[in-house]
This record gives sequence, C-alpha cells and structure tokens, in this order.
Amino acid sequence: SMQGRLNRMVNSSHDHKLLALVDVEGFDPKEVTVTVKDRKVKVLAEHKEERTTSRGKEYNYKNIVKEISLPPGLREDEVTYSL
Repeated sequence: SMQGRLNRMVNSSHDHKLLALVDVEGFDPKEVTVTVKDRKVKVLAEHKEERTTSRGKEYNYKNIVKEISLPPGLREDEVTYSL
C-alpha cells in the first residue's frame, strides 16, 4: 500500500527530513529527472510510447512535473533523492 511504502521510507530516513514523496509508479527510473536549482527541487517524469497497429501509429505520452521549494536553512547541495 502507498501508506506502508511511505512509512518505510520515513522510518529509513532517520535524521534526514523527508521533503516530498512523488509517486512515479509506471515510469522507468531513467525516465525520471530530478534537478535542484534556484532553491527548488524539480521532479520531471516523462514516458513516451509509440506502437504501430493495423490502423497506423499510436502514441502514448504521460508526464509528471512537480516543484518543491526548499525550506529556509537547507542548502541545495544537501538535497538527496532516491527512486
């Protein structure tokens, strides 16, 4: 369950503060980009799929964009993330 996963993540972070949890289920790890710039953490997940059917080409595209502002006192180089 989502709550169970959340609890495990929070418990495993010990001294670290959990800033955000972004659900990127259905995305491949290489389709997820995390950048830290201008005191914001930006999470971008992008999935493109193309397949040919008898009716021609079908495209499937989905994305998630999330921006989280860093709390005061937290340096950009202190931010870590895991998938």
